[in-house]
Amino acid sequence: MKILISQSTPSNLKAYEDLQTKYGAEIDFKPFFLIEPLSSREFRASRINFQDYTAVVFSSRHAIDAYFKLAEELRFKVPETMKYFCTTELVAMYLQKHIVYRKRKIFFGDGRPESIVSLVGPKHKGEKFLITASEGANTDAITGAFDKAGLDYKVGVIVKSVPQDLSSIDFSTYDIAVLYNRFDVKSLFESYPEFKQGKLKIVAYGKNVASAITEAGLEIAAQGPLPEAPSAAKTIELYLESLKK
Repeated sequence: MKILISQSTPSNLKAYEDLQTKYGAEIDFKPFFLIEPLSSREFRASRINFQDYTAVVFSSRHAIDAYFKLAEELRFKVPETMKYFCTTELVAMYLQKHIVYRKRKIFFGDGRPESIVSLVGPKHKGEKFLITASEGANTDAITGAFDKAGLDYKVGVIVKSVPQDLSSIDFSTYDIAVLYNRFDVKSLFESYPEFKQGKLKIVAYGKNVASAITEAGLEIAAQGPLPEAPSAAKTIELYLESLKK
Protein backbone atom coordinates (compact mmCIF):
# COMPACT_ATOMS: atom_id res chain seq x y z
CA MET A 1 0.00 0.00 0.00
CA LYS A 2 1.60 3.23 -1.18
CA ILE A 3 0.17 6.58 -0.09
CA LEU A 4 0.96 10.08 -1.36
CA ILE A 5 0.12 13.01 0.91
CA SER A 6 0.02 16.46 -0.68
CA GLN A 7 1.73 18.26 2.20
CA SER A 8 5.19 18.79 3.62
CA THR A 9 6.47 16.20 6.06
CA PRO A 10 4.92 17.05 9.46
CA SER A 11 7.09 17.55 12.55
CA ASN A 12 5.12 14.86 14.39
CA LEU A 13 5.01 11.67 12.34
CA LYS A 14 3.62 9.32 15.00
CA ALA A 15 0.12 9.00 13.50
CA TYR A 16 1.61 8.14 10.11
CA GLU A 17 4.17 5.79 11.60
CA ASP A 18 1.26 3.94 13.22
CA LEU A 19 -0.30 3.55 9.76
CA GLN A 20 2.95 2.14 8.46
CA THR A 21 3.16 -0.34 11.33
CA LYS A 22 -0.49 -1.40 11.29
CA TYR A 23 -1.10 -1.56 7.54
CA GLY A 24 2.38 -1.80 6.07
CA ALA A 25 1.76 1.47 4.29
CA GLU A 26 4.54 3.32 2.51
CA ILE A 27 3.87 7.06 2.89
CA ASP A 28 5.40 9.87 0.84
CA PHE A 29 4.92 13.58 1.55
CA LYS A 30 5.03 16.08 -1.30
CA PRO A 31 3.48 19.57 -1.15
CA PHE A 32 1.50 20.23 -4.33
CA PHE A 33 1.77 23.99 -3.86
CA LEU A 34 3.55 26.54 -1.66
CA ILE A 35 2.16 29.59 0.13
CA GLU A 36 4.16 32.72 -0.63
CA PRO A 37 3.69 36.39 0.30
CA LEU A 38 2.51 38.76 -2.38
CA SER A 39 5.21 41.11 -3.58
CA SER A 40 4.78 44.75 -2.59
CA ARG A 41 3.99 45.50 -6.23
CA GLU A 42 1.23 42.88 -6.31
CA PHE A 43 -0.18 44.11 -3.02
CA ARG A 44 -0.21 47.77 -4.10
CA ALA A 45 -2.63 46.81 -6.89
CA SER A 46 -5.29 46.19 -4.21
CA ARG A 47 -5.01 49.83 -3.11
CA ILE A 48 -5.09 48.82 0.54
CA ASN A 49 -3.05 50.94 2.95
CA PHE A 50 -1.94 49.25 6.16
CA GLN A 51 -1.99 52.57 7.99
CA ASP A 52 -5.77 52.78 7.55
CA TYR A 53 -6.36 49.85 9.92
CA THR A 54 -6.12 49.62 13.68
CA ALA A 55 -6.59 45.84 13.96
CA VAL A 56 -5.53 42.82 11.90
CA VAL A 57 -7.17 39.40 11.66
CA PHE A 58 -4.90 36.41 11.03
CA SER A 59 -5.88 32.82 10.28
CA SER A 60 -2.43 31.39 9.51
CA ARG A 61 1.25 31.76 10.24
CA HIS A 62 1.87 32.36 6.53
CA ALA A 63 -0.34 35.44 6.71
CA ILE A 64 1.56 36.76 9.74
CA ASP A 65 4.93 36.41 7.97
CA ALA A 66 3.50 38.02 4.83
CA TYR A 67 2.00 40.96 6.72
CA PHE A 68 5.24 41.91 8.44
CA LYS A 69 7.28 41.32 5.28
CA LEU A 70 4.99 43.61 3.29
CA ALA A 71 5.01 46.18 6.08
CA GLU A 72 8.80 46.30 5.89
CA GLU A 73 8.84 46.52 2.09
CA LEU A 74 6.20 49.27 2.14
CA ARG A 75 8.09 51.08 4.92
CA PHE A 76 5.09 50.91 7.21
CA LYS A 77 6.10 50.88 10.85
CA VAL A 78 3.50 48.74 12.59
CA PRO A 79 2.38 50.79 15.62
CA GLU A 80 2.54 49.33 19.10
CA THR A 81 -1.16 50.12 19.42
CA MET A 82 -2.06 47.64 16.66
CA LYS A 83 -4.46 44.91 17.83
CA TYR A 84 -4.26 41.35 16.55
CA PHE A 85 -7.19 38.93 16.35
CA CYS A 86 -6.18 35.36 15.53
CA THR A 87 -8.37 32.37 14.72
CA THR A 88 -6.51 30.06 17.14
CA GLU A 89 -4.02 30.24 19.99
CA LEU A 90 -1.41 28.49 17.83
CA VAL A 91 -1.61 31.28 15.27
CA ALA A 92 -1.54 33.94 18.00
CA MET A 93 1.58 32.49 19.61
CA TYR A 94 3.38 32.73 16.28
CA LEU A 95 3.18 36.51 16.52
CA GLN A 96 6.10 36.30 18.96
CA LYS A 97 8.35 35.89 15.94
CA HIS A 98 7.61 39.49 14.98
CA ILE A 99 6.41 41.41 18.05
CA VAL A 100 6.54 41.39 21.84
CA TYR A 101 3.59 39.27 22.94
CA ARG A 102 1.19 41.35 25.04
CA LYS A 103 -2.16 39.94 26.00
CA ARG A 104 -3.81 43.34 25.97
CA LYS A 105 -3.47 43.57 22.18
CA ILE A 106 -3.46 39.93 21.06
CA PHE A 107 -6.66 37.90 21.07
CA PHE A 108 -7.42 34.40 19.79
CA GLY A 109 -10.51 32.34 19.11
CA ASP A 110 -11.28 28.64 18.80
CA GLY A 111 -11.11 28.40 15.02
CA ARG A 112 -14.67 29.56 14.36
CA PRO A 113 -15.30 32.99 12.77
CA GLU A 114 -17.93 33.65 15.45
CA SER A 115 -15.29 33.27 18.13
CA ILE A 116 -13.34 36.15 16.60
CA VAL A 117 -16.40 38.38 16.59
CA SER A 118 -17.11 37.53 20.23
CA LEU A 119 -13.58 38.67 21.09
CA VAL A 120 -14.22 42.01 19.45
CA GLY A 121 -17.32 42.70 21.55
CA PRO A 122 -18.32 46.26 22.44
CA LYS A 123 -14.80 47.09 23.65
CA HIS A 124 -13.15 46.85 20.22
CA LYS A 125 -16.12 47.50 17.95
CA GLY A 126 -14.72 50.87 16.90
CA GLU A 127 -11.58 49.37 15.36
CA LYS A 128 -10.96 49.25 11.62
CA PHE A 129 -10.15 45.62 10.79
CA LEU A 130 -7.95 44.22 8.03
CA ILE A 131 -8.89 40.58 7.48
CA THR A 132 -5.84 38.95 5.90
CA ALA A 133 -6.52 36.27 3.31
CA SER A 134 -4.95 34.00 0.73
CA GLU A 135 -5.56 34.51 -2.98
CA GLY A 136 -8.65 32.57 -4.03
CA ALA A 137 -9.65 31.71 -0.47
CA ASN A 138 -13.33 31.63 0.50
CA THR A 139 -13.77 34.30 3.20
CA ASP A 140 -17.58 34.20 3.30
CA ALA A 141 -17.72 32.68 6.78
CA ILE A 142 -15.67 35.35 8.51
CA THR A 143 -16.95 38.30 6.47
CA GLY A 144 -20.50 37.11 7.11
CA ALA A 145 -19.82 37.10 10.86
CA PHE A 146 -18.28 40.58 10.67
CA ASP A 147 -21.20 41.90 8.62
CA LYS A 148 -23.69 40.51 11.11
CA ALA A 149 -21.85 42.25 13.94
CA GLY A 150 -21.73 45.52 12.02
CA LEU A 151 -17.94 45.76 12.10
CA ASP A 152 -15.80 47.98 9.86
CA TYR A 153 -13.47 45.73 7.86
CA LYS A 154 -11.67 45.11 4.60
CA VAL A 155 -10.35 41.81 3.23
CA GLY A 156 -6.73 42.07 2.17
CA VAL A 157 -5.13 39.32 0.09
CA ILE A 158 -1.49 39.11 1.18
CA VAL A 159 -0.47 35.53 0.31
CA LYS A 160 -0.79 33.44 -2.83
CA SER A 161 -0.64 29.76 -3.71
CA VAL A 162 2.16 28.81 -6.08
CA PRO A 163 1.76 25.43 -7.87
CA GLN A 164 4.70 23.05 -7.68
CA ASP A 165 6.06 20.96 -10.53
CA LEU A 166 4.67 17.46 -9.97
CA SER A 167 5.96 15.97 -13.22
CA SER A 168 8.48 13.85 -11.32
CA ILE A 169 5.67 11.99 -9.54
CA ASP A 170 4.42 8.78 -11.13
CA PHE A 171 0.87 8.67 -9.81
CA SER A 172 0.33 5.20 -11.22
CA THR A 173 2.68 3.82 -8.55
CA TYR A 174 0.41 5.05 -5.72
CA ASP A 175 -2.69 3.39 -4.34
CA ILE A 176 -3.96 6.46 -2.47
CA ALA A 177 -3.47 10.22 -2.78
CA VAL A 178 -4.60 12.53 0.03
CA LEU A 179 -5.55 16.06 -1.05
CA TYR A 180 -6.22 18.98 1.31
CA ASN A 181 -6.78 22.08 -0.77
CA ARG A 182 -8.41 23.03 -4.06
CA PHE A 183 -4.97 24.29 -5.14
CA ASP A 184 -3.77 20.69 -4.84
CA VAL A 185 -6.17 19.86 -7.66
CA LYS A 186 -5.14 22.92 -9.67
CA SER A 187 -1.46 22.06 -9.30
CA LEU A 188 -2.10 18.44 -10.28
CA PHE A 189 -3.74 19.43 -13.56
CA GLU A 190 -1.13 22.09 -14.30
CA SER A 191 1.53 19.38 -14.21
CA TYR A 192 -0.69 16.78 -15.88
CA PRO A 193 -3.37 18.50 -18.05
CA GLU A 194 -4.60 15.09 -19.25
CA PHE A 195 -4.49 13.44 -15.82
CA LYS A 196 -6.42 10.18 -15.57
CA GLN A 197 -7.28 8.83 -12.14
CA GLY A 198 -7.19 5.18 -13.12
CA LYS A 199 -7.02 2.95 -10.03
CA LEU A 200 -5.79 5.75 -7.78
CA LYS A 201 -8.05 6.28 -4.76
CA ILE A 202 -8.39 9.89 -3.63
CA VAL A 203 -8.98 10.90 -0.02
CA ALA A 204 -10.33 14.43 0.34
CA TYR A 205 -9.63 16.22 3.58
CA GLY A 206 -11.90 19.26 3.66
CA LYS A 207 -15.11 20.41 1.98
CA ASN A 208 -13.44 22.84 -0.43
CA VAL A 209 -11.03 20.28 -1.84
CA ALA A 210 -13.84 17.73 -2.11
CA SER A 211 -15.77 20.16 -4.31
CA ALA A 212 -12.69 20.83 -6.45
CA ILE A 213 -12.02 17.11 -6.88
CA THR A 214 -15.59 16.46 -8.00
CA GLU A 215 -15.59 19.49 -10.32
CA ALA A 216 -12.43 18.11 -11.95
CA GLY A 217 -14.27 14.89 -12.77
CA LEU A 218 -12.37 12.77 -10.23
CA GLU A 219 -13.87 10.32 -7.75
CA ILE A 220 -13.51 10.52 -3.98
CA ALA A 221 -12.94 7.27 -2.08
CA ALA A 222 -13.06 8.79 1.40
CA GLN A 223 -13.60 12.21 2.92
CA GLY A 224 -12.83 13.93 6.23
CA PRO A 225 -12.86 15.44 8.70
CA LEU A 226 -15.63 13.56 10.49
CA PRO A 227 -16.46 13.26 14.20
CA GLU A 228 -14.87 9.83 14.17
CA ALA A 229 -11.98 11.03 12.00
CA PRO A 230 -10.87 14.51 13.13
CA SER A 231 -7.44 14.22 11.50
CA ALA A 232 -6.18 13.26 8.06
CA ALA A 233 -4.28 10.29 9.49
CA LYS A 234 -7.47 8.99 11.14
CA THR A 235 -9.40 9.48 7.90
CA ILE A 236 -6.82 7.37 6.09
CA GLU A 237 -6.94 4.74 8.83
CA LEU A 238 -10.72 4.39 8.62
CA TYR A 239 -10.50 4.06 4.85
CA LEU A 240 -7.80 1.39 5.06
CA GLU A 241 -9.88 -0.42 7.67
CA SER A 242 -12.89 -0.37 5.33
CA LEU A 243 -10.84 -2.08 2.62
CA LYS A 244 -10.33 -5.07 4.91
CA LYS A 245 -14.07 -5.70 5.23
